[in-house]
Amino acid sequence: MKLYNSPNKSISRLCGMITPLILLLLCGNSFKSVAQCLPDKNIFYHGEQINYNIYFKWGLLMPKAGTASFQMKNSSFESKNAWNYNLTFRTNGFAERVYKMRDTLECYFSPDLKLLYSSKRTNEKNYYLIENISFSYQGKNTTSRSHRYDLNRTKFDTVHVSTGCVFDMMGAALYLRSIDWNKIKTGDEFPVKVAIGRDIVNVSFRYTGQEIVERNENLKYSTRHFWVDIYDDAFEVSKEAAEVWIGDDENHIPVKVRAKLKIGAAEVHYNSSSNLKYPFTSRVVIPNR
Repeated sequence: MKLYNSPNKSISRLCGMITPLILLLLCGNSFKSVAQCLPDKNIFYHGEQINYNIYFKWGLLMPKAGTASFQMKNSSFESKNAWNYNLTFRTNGFAERVYKMRDTLECYFSPDLKLLYSSKRTNEKNYYLIENISFSYQGKNTTSRSHRYDLNRTKFDTVHVSTGCVFDMMGAALYLRSIDWNKIKTGDEFPVKVAIGRDIVNVSFRYTGQEIVERNENLKYSTRHFWVDIYDDAFEVSKEAAEVWIGDDENHIPVKVRAKLKIGAAEVHYNSSSNLKYPFTSRVVIPNR
């Protein structure tokens, strides 16, 4: 897998793998034992929208580099009812001047929550790229077909057959959100696989317990913390390449993600949300005195 040459492309890769975080997918005791890991808890909710700010860090500087927005809605796929999960990413600020990007990712799930299809459309300056991944299941095997092409030709068309939990970048975030806090303990590890481009990337999540995330003196979040081991060239190290903090309420919203990259680091911060399924009680606002 080639290393991206620009910091902004590294940010885009981060958004796809983790923000959503990225991030993130879990299997094991909290999921049923089938080829595709199915969550015990359905966190899908029509009309849900979650917005994030993305920052890129060099030394003491951490300018805002972009924004990401997730939306969930009832939809259809191949004339059948389905859930649609959509992410839009755009650069702004310094990143907009250096390398303008407008990316859209979306995936479709069946009513019983099997991942069916995902698509990424990349629009960077004068460069346009489409990557589609389709999923099918037989026994304990998951088959994923990745097709990447631009306006002129096919870049690759690859098929992988894997055992265990296999997700696309977007599906990863949903499965991390669906974990049942009552079924895990500090130190538990959850290895999974993510289809990215022509490769299957190995990812492992390690749960470390509850933590408080402070945004300022008046705003805090009660969270569950996970270390993320990512075996991919875009990251500086594989062990503890990233970490994610999930809001400790029924919504399980990622409120912060931090990743070490070969060029600096990146952070994703929760900004706002609407139409959540449950009250957002992990956010604690401290009144001014």
